[in-house]
Amino acid sequence: MPFALSRRGFIGSTAALSAAPMAARAASADAAAPVPVNPLVKNRADAQVFRHDDGHYYMTGSVPEYDRLVLRRSKTIAGLATADEKILWRHEKTGPRSGFIWAPELHQIDGKWYVYFAAGPSGGGDDVFRIRTYVVVCDGADPMTGSWSVLGEFQTPWDSFNLDSTSFVHKGVRYFAWAQREPGIDTNSNLYLAPMKTPLTLAARPARLTVPTLDWEVRGYKVAEAPAVLHRNGRLFMTYSASATDARYCLGLLTADENADLMDPKSWRKSPRPVFVTNRDTSVYGPGHNSFTVDEQGRDILVYHGRDYEAIEGDPLFNPDRHTRVQRLYYTADGTPDFGVPVGNGPLPERFISAASPMALLAHDGARLIGGNPSLAQTQFRQTKGRAGKESMMLSPILMPDHYLVAGKDGSVTLQPDSNSADFALRSQFVRLEDKAQGTLRFAAVAAPGKALGLADGQVRLVRTRDAAAYWRAD
Repeated sequence: MPFALSRRGFIGSTAALSAAPMAARAASADAAAPVPVNPLVKNRADAQVFRHDDGHYYMTGSVPEYDRLVLRRSKTIAGLATADEKILWRHEKTGPRSGFIWAPELHQIDGKWYVYFAAGPSGGGDDVFRIRTYVVVCDGADPMTGSWSVLGEFQTPWDSFNLDSTSFVHKGVRYFAWAQREPGIDTNSNLYLAPMKTPLTLAARPARLTVPTLDWEVRGYKVAEAPAVLHRNGRLFMTYSASATDARYCLGLLTADENADLMDPKSWRKSPRPVFVTNRDTSVYGPGHNSFTVDEQGRDILVYHGRDYEAIEGDPLFNPDRHTRVQRLYYTADGTPDFGVPVGNGPLPERFISAASPMALLAHDGARLIGGNPSLAQTQFRQTKGRAGKESMMLSPILMPDHYLVAGKDGSVTLQPDSNSADFALRSQFVRLEDKAQGTLRFAAVAAPGKALGLADGQVRLVRTRDAAAYWRAD
């Protein structure tokens, strides 16, 4: 019995929760959608965020105490940062669901709300890691106001460690994907896929999609876990997390043609290298356990957790500082997701395409500004509040967060660190001018009246404000 698709054409998995500020870009094209600020929610790992047909974003994830299931919702992604959080269910006093509560996911199946999560018994010793997948169900149409109760344990072929489940619909069939330790295979967990029969059972024996064998999958532990699925550009992309949950944690990618037999492991191609890893330039460590959603404009968003620092005292599993983060997901020319790098703390960055030279973006090569199309991370710039009045702003590349665009007296534009001088405070200031009708914008230089940031003759420099070279399109 196939289940009905509840998220339109979008399929995905995973979420998170707590508190973070919002930022509104000057002259934003959509005042109703404030810009999310990373970390979106502190101390919420195993992040799942998705946009439902009711117009709300729903968000759940692991809490540091590992003792409860929580949920919040908002009309905007940024609003999740301060949205009220409801406790849906607490772990039991004794028994198989009295210990750790991990990695919840919210799904609506045939009109009913379910949360899939991993749980184990309390009592200490190795028994606390007798982790299995369980389901709670809501008795009402609204998951925030209904009552939740245990439906039961999800039935997999082996009575062994399993967790990080997700569900999606493809071609009218609802599938269940999860991580499990299979008897006879020397790993901590592998990825499995099977069609669902009921919310607690499978309709067929599962397919083993991948076993962690590559060097980046077995650092600390031999792990493939936390699958998340995205259907785009004629293919299904399944991300998964690998290795230990410290700075070595990373994302891998499986890819299948949308018309392939998903239950044939040969239909899935594994990326030879991780697609999303720790980045010291942006100070995000151990990014992983992701989900996918769309922003208010319908653009794909990557949701994941990561720490602000690398050094961890003790077992990283019990470190509370895995924070929920979001960022735009882009694509390469052949339609493959380009994850780039974790973008770091602060308002989400943008890319700026020259309106006069559409193949060229504002970019940088180290400390040198260029116009071109290098790696994704080299084209992402963060806008922050300026120092020359409420309309002013500053631009900084995510890979060099302590450097800013500075307009020189000779018309040059360079990347410079903050010198705390009056000259820097003036020349690093721009005003963002948007033409909503044309979908373009300009960055007028405060220090050079009548001049704006432009790309002319292949160089990033100041040009006259009304020159064609001064116009950009935000991406």
